[in-house]
Amino acid sequence: MTQTSYVEKVLKRFKIENSKRGFLLIRHGVKLSKKQSPKTDEELRKIFNIPYASAVGSIQYAAQCTRPDVTFALSVTSRYQACAGEAHWTAVKIILKYLRRTKDMFLIYGGGELILEGYSNASFQYDEDDVKSQSRFVFKLNGGVVAWKSSKQDTTMDSTAEAEYIAVSKAAKEAIWMKNYIQELGVVPSIAEPMVIFYDNNGAIAKAKEPRSHH
Repeated sequence: MTQTSYVEKVLKRFKIENSKRGFLLIRHGVKLSKKQSPKTDEELRKIFNIPYASAVGSIQYAAQCTRPDVTFALSVTSRYQACAGEAHWTAVKIILKYLRRTKDMFLIYGGGELILEGYSNASFQYDEDDVKSQSRFVFKLNGGVVAWKSSKQDTTMDSTAEAEYIAVSKAAKEAIWMKNYIQELGVVPSIAEPMVIFYDNNGAIAKAKEPRSHH
């Protein structure tokens, strides 16, 4: 599955089709916040005609269909649609430039076993405004990605282990829904077996194994 032609149309719409190709989705060491929103009339005038929401929406369609790799950066930039400043717009253009370089990327299905497996991760207190963490998960079936999401957590966590535990809990809920849905289809015999979700925080793993965590 690919969206090459769609990405090309988006790049042309926002005049990025001839820009320098981007290698990173987010610049190293750069974090967005509301502190970068326009504060003066001059700053507001500069950003007034910038199609921020339209660009974010265009990226979102690609992310939902075939581009799980951009979901984290999209989740972060989408928070500032009502108060976008030049730094936020630069971050969106970086995503578009990355899509220009990777426009021919596509999802492949087949060649692997019909086994559903998940991966979960969290970025601890990533949001600069409310210090909330960012969850993300991805699920693969038959070697191809079938579900993915990146979103800010609802509450503030005090440790990396807590943030990772919340992230894998969200992934587990998604896994249960997918398992029930696939069982109804009756096309993946292995779906009746326990599903594996990979995550790499020892504290979160210990908490998941603690019976009191599930009451």
